[in-house]
Amino acid sequence: MPSGRAFASGAGPTASPDGGAAGEESDQLPAERLDAPPVTRRTVTLGITLLLTAVLAAVALVLPAPYAVRAPGPTENTLGEQGDTPLIEIAGAKTYESTGELRLTTVSVAGGPGYPVTAGQVVEAWLDPTRSVVPVESVFPEATSAEEQQQASQAEMVSSQESATAAALTELGMDVPATLTVAGAESGTGADGVVQEGDVVVSFQGQPVTTYAQLIDGLAETEPGSDVVLGVRRDGATRDLTITTGGVEGADRAVMGVYIDPEYDFPVDVSIQIEDIGGPSAGTMFALGIIDKLTPEDEANGKVIAGTGTMSPEGLVGPIGGIEQKLYGARRDGATWFLAPAANCPEVVGNVPDGLHVVRIGTLADARQAVEAIGSGEGASLDTCSASS
Repeated sequence: MPSGRAFASGAGPTASPDGGAAGEESDQLPAERLDAPPVTRRTVTLGITLLLTAVLAAVALVLPAPYAVRAPGPTENTLGEQGDTPLIEIAGAKTYESTGELRLTTVSVAGGPGYPVTAGQVVEAWLDPTRSVVPVESVFPEATSAEEQQQASQAEMVSSQESATAAALTELGMDVPATLTVAGAESGTGADGVVQEGDVVVSFQGQPVTTYAQLIDGLAETEPGSDVVLGVRRDGATRDLTITTGGVEGADRAVMGVYIDPEYDFPVDVSIQIEDIGGPSAGTMFALGIIDKLTPEDEANGKVIAGTGTMSPEGLVGPIGGIEQKLYGARRDGATWFLAPAANCPEVVGNVPDGLHVVRIGTLADARQAVEAIGSGEGASLDTCSASS
């Protein structure tokens, strides 16, 4: 009986393409396995390292980050309504309608006390030109709770509304009687150690003072560095205090270094109702809204004008934070003009959205004149922010 070689498959030998017998044992590996790199300890370590790095990166993206993210917030027309409630209501004087809009602008901030942002949100904000990332302590004071921050923000809003009303009525030529109580003195100034908290100002240089504007006007006529006599009521008695004035960097006016807490007796009843917005930066737009409502001229004349800036009782526009985001929010909501505090001009340059024209303002009078010029089609003649501003 012929003998033959047995195969595991139970089948006989067949011809292979190269002429060899199929099924014969071979020391060679298939071609696809010849190209595979050998598994070594180094490749295993590298693979584990890459996996751990990916896991750590994913975890880092959801961990809290010590930053705050600022984004464009809502805007509100101070000549319009929030819901069904007018933002500004005035009783005791005739008011007028306007065809334009004067929009206050806001910034939405994530990352405050109790609401930290993640590293992933920070990275996303870095890639978005409409948002900015700042250290959280530059926006929120340390050791401040979310509730304390909200209360402080609301208090600033109330104070800004009072200052805006006083400035607006004064700009319109109205007398705004006020009780001017001393809240303290700035350290190192001529008033330090001279005035006391609770003093009530009654005169300046021998002239009676019944309004905040009178005190400011008196200082405006004073040479910085000279002595002035401030009359105050203390413990039921009136006394004269001699104070050496100082100057203000970049301004030719004298200051005493006295902190005043005015309590106004407004000649008309101005009520400002606004929800979910805090801080002092809407003061300028509130003041412009009050002026617009109390004057027969249609100042804005159909234009959408946005803006920002704190407002002091004497009508000075102060700088604010987050102006880049306010510019984008204004343009998003249809504004073609924006009133920016002069002190914020360095942040404005290079950050103005297409279609938005920025006007530089330093006082309420500047802002009022700007609105009138824009409404009459002469906005191109107004000062704007530049690299040298």
